[in-house]
This record gives sequence, structure tokens and C-alpha cells, in this order.
Amino acid sequence: MKRIIYGLFGLATLGMNSCSDFLETVPKDSLAPSTTWKTAADVDKFIVGCYTGWANSDDASLLYMDAGSDIAYNNFPWEGWTNIGNGLWTATNPGGHFYNYTIISRCNNVIDNIDKANIPDAATKNNLLGQALAIRAYRYMNMNFWYGGVPIVEHLYENADQAKVPRNTEAEVWKFVNDDIDKAVDIIAETPAARGRIAKGAALAIQMRANLYQENWQKAADAAKAIIDLGQYELDADYAAPFTVAGQSSKEIIVAECYDENKRSLYTLGQFYNNGDGGWSSVVPTQNLVDMYLMTDGQPKESSTLYDATHPFANRDPRMAKTILYPGCDYWKGVYNTLDKTIDGKTNPNYPTAADNASKTALTWAKYLYPMSQYGDIWATPAEIIVFRYAEVLLTRAEALNELNGPSTEVYDLIDQLRQRAGMPVVDRTAVTTKEALREVIRRERCVELAGEGLRRADIVRWKDTSGNMLAMTLLNQELRRITGTVDMTGTNPETRATISTTTEVIETRIFKEAFRRYPIPQDARDKNPELTQNDGF
Repeated sequence: MKRIIYGLFGLATLGMNSCSDFLETVPKDSLAPSTTWKTAADVDKFIVGCYTGWANSDDASLLYMDAGSDIAYNNFPWEGWTNIGNGLWTATNPGGHFYNYTIISRCNNVIDNIDKANIPDAATKNNLLGQALAIRAYRYMNMNFWYGGVPIVEHLYENADQAKVPRNTEAEVWKFVNDDIDKAVDIIAETPAARGRIAKGAALAIQMRANLYQENWQKAADAAKAIIDLGQYELDADYAAPFTVAGQSSKEIIVAECYDENKRSLYTLGQFYNNGDGGWSSVVPTQNLVDMYLMTDGQPKESSTLYDATHPFANRDPRMAKTILYPGCDYWKGVYNTLDKTIDGKTNPNYPTAADNASKTALTWAKYLYPMSQYGDIWATPAEIIVFRYAEVLLTRAEALNELNGPSTEVYDLIDQLRQRAGMPVVDRTAVTTKEALREVIRRERCVELAGEGLRRADIVRWKDTSGNMLAMTLLNQELRRITGTVDMTGTNPETRATISTTTEVIETRIFKEAFRRYPIPQDARDKNPELTQNDGF
């Protein structure tokens, strides 16, 4: 059964030059409906409100989400992701979560009222409707994946009591998602009116990911192929470029959530810089992520003759250095040192225990943060957070095709595009000959290519090991540790300046149970709606 909810949500008054002026709007939430829904311009102003935090909201920031996995760590519990990573969450303290109907209600408002407007051009009307449907589908996709069935809210109720409804089944919500996004793909414009808007490529990307999460392999592969066939996107020659202000127009970006340093800036990046740069080290990479990068000979560290445990950052896939600031690397203040308590007789503010704001893993993200000079103020940046990029399309098609039919020339070629862009050897077709072996290659490739982009926890709960258990059961049931050692500040090779000792320091002990596949329904949501049942284990 489809549900509806009470209330008319106001619009955010946004304006973002970095994503064109499409969000420069006049608030219309105070106007009577009889004077509001008149023209396409009226509808467009309400669409603007649908984009406010549609993918990168405070409750579920894409920049924080990997902290719920093995490749990142959130240092401050009050920010919402420490307890998801270590398994100490509860219904009363669920941390960062996806249970939120605000944007869905804004989309419903557009979908319910667009027919009242006089929009003679069918393509214009369809494009506006398609955007609302796509955003609604994206929001339901995330809630359904993480909660396993939520109330379907489709219209506006006349009072709050009528909104006290039970959860729909997971299958019912997936059908609702699929219906919405399939319609959006059919009617939406092929090209966005401005950067930050959803058009056919982004709608197909939502369709692609939704079907991947449902293990509808053929539909996921088809959606990825449809994106490729649009001919609008390509891998950037520089892996790091799309994550910089200068690279925001990269053809690799399918859609990003936009910010502007003057009108609606992104403060989150300030929280990610290390203590010595005035940041908080809120979310940082882990050594587990470093260990996922292949050596430059294309082999994992366990089987490569290039690996030296005392110099673990040497001879790695070049994507590592473009994703992570590691001890000994070059950065904006010279040599990055997080291993020595003192430097030249002075306290090192970036030593892990020097301050609460120092990175506890001795690592910091380079994605979005490097170079620091691109931001006039790290607490008010014009960064644009990528929601979908072309690399994910190639990875999804590769995974889906391999699950359908096993290794093929196309699957190898899809992975090789990413490896060759990074400067890595292609997949060894003589060694990787089975579906199972290629599956492991694809999974590793997806981890290192998309690290820090908010997709890792979803991957390790949907992927199974050879025993049929979620990978998270192994990866998140262990101690999280950091490296120790020293940095030669005069060394000429960034990869070998750091010398790592054999000991590691424990940051925290992590726990993951079978029930943690689902998020707990927040208790405050259940207090407001007694009809909501809780997920098992909470």
C-alpha cells in the first residue's frame, strides 16, 4: 500500500554560482497554492527545494559513510559514524541515518501539483517531473537498502495522525523505486540544464545502482550500458581531478551535489583536515585501505616481491597517493609527518595522540582536500560532492556481467580502463580465468577506485564470502590499528621517507553482527509513529 504524509515543506533559498544560477530562487512556501502552481518557473522553484541535501545531507553525508566500513574511521561519536563502524549503535543512538522524509515530501509536493501548472511544452514538464521522481527514487533506494522496508509516502496527508502507518515490505518499496526511476529515465531530458541537475545520465545511474543493490544483474548491466551509450561521459585523464574545484566540469562526473562558498558553502571539509592544518580529522582512511592497493606490478602485497613492510607506501597503485595523505608524502606544508611526536624539537600537532583533532590512523584523505590552496576557507568551501561518476558505471557493468556469465573480454576491458588510467598493469587474463577469481579482482578494484565516496559499507554487506557470510562479518569484527614509525624529513623519495616499525597501536575494537546488515529505525521516529516495527537486533 502506498502512504502519504502530512505537511507542506518550505523551500531552501539557495543560489550557487558553481552549479550555475539554477538555484537562485525566491522562496514560495508562504504563497497560497492557488497563486503558486501557475508556470514551469513556479514548478522549477519547488524543484530547487528537492535538491537541498538530496544526496549529501547532514544525517547521511557521503563523506562520512565509509567510516561505517573497514576503510575509514570517525573519531567523534557525536558526529554519528563512530558507533556504526564499531557496532555500538542503538535505536536511541543510531548515528548517521537515512530515515528522513523531508526531501521525499518536497518531491511529492512537485509530483502532486505539477499538473496544476500551465506548461504547454511537454518536454519541459516531463523534465521537471522526471527530476522529482528521480530524487524520490534515490531517497527510497537508500532507505530500503538500509532498513529493509519503510512506509511508502506518496502524497500529503491532511493531519499528522493519518501519517501513523506501518512499514511496507522491502519488495513493495523496491517496486516503488523501480517504477519511479523507470518513468524518470523515460521522460527526463538527456542533458542537464545546469551542473548539479539530474538528467538522463544521472537517472540511469540511480536505476543502475538500485538494480545492483537488488542483484538484478541484467538490469544493472543494461543501465550501465545505456549511460555509456549516451556518449556524454568519460574517464578523466587525471584520477584526482574530479575531486578538485578546478575539475568540477570533468566529463567523468555524472552528477554532484553543489555548494558555493558565499551562498551555501560546504563546511564538512574543514572537519577532515588534520590538526596541524586547523581541521578535526573527523573521518580518516585506515591502514586497511592502504593494504587494498595493489603493488605497481599488479600483484597484492602478499604475493609481490615489491612489497617492503618497513616501507608500505612504496610501489603502490598511484591511486593510493591521490586518495590518501600518508606519512612521508609531499603536501602543502612540505613533508607530511604523522609518526614522530616531535619535529625539530617541537611538538608535532599531527602526531595521533598530540590532540583530539589529530588523525588517529596517521592518515588523512587527499580526495577533496588536496591541494589546500584551492579553498580560501576550509570551513566554507565551494567543493561539489560527487554522487555518481563514470568510473562506477564501468565497475557496475563489470560486476553485473561477471555475475551473469563469468569472465569475458568486455569485463576485462572495463576493469582495464580504470587500471590504465591509473597507470597500472591490465588484468592478467591467463591468471584470472574464473568467475570467482574475477569477482575478487572487481571487488578490490571497486574498493580502491571509489574509496572515500561513501559506497564501501554497502558493498561489504551485500558481498558474500565463500561461506555465504557478509564480508563485513570478517572485516568489521577485528581491532582497528594504526602504524607506528618515523619519517625522514630530509629524504628525497616520498614513498620511502616513512619507516614503519613492526608494532601497531589499537584504535578501537570493532563489532559486527548479522543483524547489523540493517540500520535500526530511530527511536524518535517510532515515538512519532507507533505503527513502525523495529528491525531485529535493536
